[in-house]
Amino acid sequence: MANKKLTIISGAGISVASGLKTFRGENGLWEGYDIMKVASIDGWHENPELVLNFYNKRRAQLKKVEPNEAHILCARLENTFDVNVVTQNVDNLHERGGSTHVLHLHGQLNRIRSSSDSTYSKNWADDQKIGDLCPKGSQMRPDIVWFGEDVPLMQRAAEIVYDADVVIIVGTSMQVYPAAGLISYARKGVEIFYIDPDPQVNHQLAALQSLRVIEKTAVEGMQIVYDHLTKK
Repeated sequence: MANKKLTIISGAGISVASGLKTFRGENGLWEGYDIMKVASIDGWHENPELVLNFYNKRRAQLKKVEPNEAHILCARLENTFDVNVVTQNVDNLHERGGSTHVLHLHGQLNRIRSSSDSTYSKNWADDQKIGDLCPKGSQMRPDIVWFGEDVPLMQRAAEIVYDADVVIIVGTSMQVYPAAGLISYARKGVEIFYIDPDPQVNHQLAALQSLRVIEKTAVEGMQIVYDHLTKK
């Protein structure tokens, strides 16, 4: 008999224990930068060098951190379930933790793409600079979905959530759209776990009959959910 399908919807909070800060810090800053200056298409057009330098620092930082126990538990669930991870994170800690099916809604830090042709992209682990061009002569940019841009993988993510028999929400407040709308695709009666140290149960989450809220950090909460799901 095929394993049950489990979908994990993750956000920046799952990577905090690895040493990465959440995307939405205090005062609209991310690692000391104005979010709209470094994570919007307008910011890119205004000052591409600032944007490249910002993501160069994030890429260098990523090399210095390791997956934490929450990432590892997500991967370990593959021993029991058919697991898909839908993450808002641009880091690769899910993959490094052992997860084999990861969809990055907002792009990947270790990939770059042409600024004029979104179909041309490639892996990239080092610094980017002005003058790094695609074969058609356009500047290469981080392969990140910025504010002001469509989220091309939303439809696929919605299908993954719809197919799930179990859903785990971890490291995300589910307050930012369009990603926050994903949970509305879960089928009625599906077991849903929401892990957050300060859970914000909005009307959308409150309407879920089978919701279980776990007021813990990502690491603590994932251990609770893992133990619950694997002891059955």
